[in-house]
Amino acid sequence: MSQPSQPSQPSQPSQPDPAATTVLVTGASGFIAQHTILALLAAGYRVRGTVRSLKRGDEIRRVLGDAATDRFTLVEAELTSDAGWREACRGCRYVLHMASPLPSRPPKHADELIVPARDGALRVLRAAVAERVARVVMTSSVAAVLYGHARDGSRTYDEADWSKLTPDVGAYEQSKTIAERAAWAYLDTLAPEERIELVTVNPGLVLGPVLSADFSTSGEVVRKLMKRELPGCPDVGFAVVDVRDVATAHVAAMTAPEAAGQRFIAAVEHASMRDIATILATHFGPRGYKIPTRRVPAWLLRLVAVWDKTARLAIQEFGKRQDLSNARARTVLGWQPRSLEAMVVDMGESMIAHGVV
Repeated sequence: MSQPSQPSQPSQPSQPDPAATTVLVTGASGFIAQHTILALLAAGYRVRGTVRSLKRGDEIRRVLGDAATDRFTLVEAELTSDAGWREACRGCRYVLHMASPLPSRPPKHADELIVPARDGALRVLRAAVAERVARVVMTSSVAAVLYGHARDGSRTYDEADWSKLTPDVGAYEQSKTIAERAAWAYLDTLAPEERIELVTVNPGLVLGPVLSADFSTSGEVVRKLMKRELPGCPDVGFAVVDVRDVATAHVAAMTAPEAAGQRFIAAVEHASMRDIATILATHFGPRGYKIPTRRVPAWLLRLVAVWDKTARLAIQEFGKRQDLSNARARTVLGWQPRSLEAMVVDMGESMIAHGVV
């Protein structure tokens, strides 16, 4: 399947009152999920979040702060078990499926990421269908769009593209591609009267303000540069996006009638590690942060990766670009993302505030 099919049932002509609408957000301890929960609560929705253990409840409420009112609740459910998912979806009009494994180092076997990502997505979708949820918005990734293709700047990729799982594609990229394809394929198996609406949002490397010292692997680029854990900047880059803009994209994808059955790339321009380092040096250098901005060769990145397992994740990106179009998100969702400078500076400031650097 090269393109997701359109749902057979029409979208609702008008949106219900947010105060009377419950939204399920899976993986409520996640970086993107917590920003999305804040956006939903600010818009007046009732939010139910899933966590693997309710023992994390107090921690999550502290992170959310005053926003965690009685309109926010938590329930237990995990990607590797059927238990709790129907109950979690019950009474919800929308489900934002954001829970998915994000490694800080390459796994020993790709299935460590692929199985929970794929099976977890199918568990959530089955529960949503059984409970007659109106729409599921699934957090996918640009990892499901541009891997296995030539990434030399000769073309720009969009939502019609799917990653090709060639032998050199990493486990995380495989997991996001397989999970998203499985979600669209599952909908195709349903009878017309069973079908619900599905939308996927495909973010790039997520930067922007962290809400606590416990943050996503995507923030490691900024943290490592600010702590000078890298000797310089290898020829590595990413299509980047601010976490607040990813949250906005999810909320818009949840409610825009014309979004049903579509994928949306949520990323701005390709930014090299040196681009990010230069912004950090300009902003934080006068405050005593010695940001490494010199270019370093591939062999030095491979040497660092011997003891730095997070750096290993970047090796497959050396010398490659991530050129993507976000025209569909801008047009259909009215998406207006922040600049590279804003997301980098705000991530740096928040890491200082939370004692990360």
